[in-house]
Amino acid sequence: MFKSSRRIILIAALTLSVMAMVASVSHANHSWGGYHWARTANPFTLKVGDNVSSNWQTQFDTAIGDWSNSSVLNLTEVAGSAGRNCKMVSGTVQVCNRTYGNNGWLGLAAINITGGTHITQGYAKMNDTYFNTSTYNNPNEKQHVMCQEIGHTLGLDHQSTDGTSLNTCMDYFSNTGANATSTLSTHPNKHDYDELVTIYTHLDSFTTIAASAAVSTRSEATDQPETWGELIRQSADGRSSVYARLNSDGSETYTHVYWTIAAAERCPSCDHRYYR
Repeated sequence: MFKSSRRIILIAALTLSVMAMVASVSHANHSWGGYHWARTANPFTLKVGDNVSSNWQTQFDTAIGDWSNSSVLNLTEVAGSAGRNCKMVSGTVQVCNRTYGNNGWLGLAAINITGGTHITQGYAKMNDTYFNTSTYNNPNEKQHVMCQEIGHTLGLDHQSTDGTSLNTCMDYFSNTGANATSTLSTHPNKHDYDELVTIYTHLDSFTTIAASAAVSTRSEATDQPETWGELIRQSADGRSSVYARLNSDGSETYTHVYWTIAAAERCPSCDHRYYR
């Protein structure tokens, strides 16, 4: 009973805080809830596990280079250690692609949080079930989604979700159909870099980054939608959803989901996990 009540109270508090955050994001910034990697100095180096296949390597390398242009952080590629199921690895971000199934999601990013705001581990996943189809299988759409999902693991939210291009991978412009040859929105823009400076101006007295006394946390969320916890936010067009899960060790997992066009159009206001 106590655990159930605690979970309800936590989710209610998370929902209220996220609603407040959304209001501010639309006007001032696009930080994802103030979440950030704890570190004691800038610029800091974050290890990113390369678990991608050869047909994603160009997009992965490009995104790592793009985000490393930030003045406050550098991403360094390391051999992937996430395994077949792309599990989180403490102190790192793991990036994977796989045919995850006809579950409606195109890409997702998840982060584990301790202390309310500190990221301790994360992953970004691309679903080849859809990227192997003619609708999504083009280098520009792949670059857009790869860049965006990695951006989420750094603590960034979207700059826009209305489908127009702000020429940032953190918007919801779709490089499909008539826009398949467009390179708009395939890289970060200046506002993304400025926002990272804002997020990481404050230094911490400890670090959650690998090889530096990283915090050990357990994520119970996977690529399976039923493990994501409670739906706490969804964009008006249904393309973006955020889920929150309280783990048994007291940490929290937040999962940012980018749904396919078809999944969103079926019922924009519905939790797409139940409308496939």
